[in-house]
Amino acid sequence: MVRWKVGVLTVSDKGSRGDREDTSGQVIRELVEEELGGEVVDYRIVPDERDEIMAALIEMADYYHADLVLTTGGTGLAPRDITPEATLEVINRQVPGIPEAMRAASMEKTRRAMLSRGIAGIRGRTLIINLPGSPKGVSENLLSIINQLPHALAILTMREGDHDV
Repeated sequence: MVRWKVGVLTVSDKGSRGDREDTSGQVIRELVEEELGGEVVDYRIVPDERDEIMAALIEMADYYHADLVLTTGGTGLAPRDITPEATLEVINRQVPGIPEAMRAASMEKTRRAMLSRGIAGIRGRTLIINLPGSPKGVSENLLSIINQLPHALAILTMREGDHDV
C-alpha cells in the first residue's frame, strides 16, 4: 500500500499567534493517518496573509514533494478569508469536482455549507484541497471525499494509469 505524503496547512490569525489551539489541523492529521494511510511530512500554521499562504503551499508542494496538501481555514466570507485566492495563485489546474462533492455532502447537514468558498487544484504533482476552518467541517468534508483520494493521487503521481470510466 502506498503511503501518501501529506502537507497540512492551517490558516488562522489567532492560531499563528498561539491564541487558539489548532484542533482542525489535528483532525486532518488523524484522518490522514487513520483513513488515508498517509504520512504528514509538513505541518504549519500561518496567518490569513496571501503571501504566507502561497509560500507555504509552494514549499509543501515543491520542496517537501507532498502528494496532497490539505488546508483548513480562510474559506468563508470574512474579509480576511483569502485561502482560495492564495491557492488559485499557486495551482496550475483546478479540480472543481472535489469542492462540489464536499459542498453537496455538507449541504445535507447544514444549508450554510453553500457559503464555503474552498477550492481544489493541482500544482505539479501535488493535489491541494481547501477545507473549512472548524473541526466538524474538516471532518465532514474530508470524510466525504477521502475514499476517492487514493485513486486521484495515484493518477496524479503517475503510480497508476488513467482509465476511461
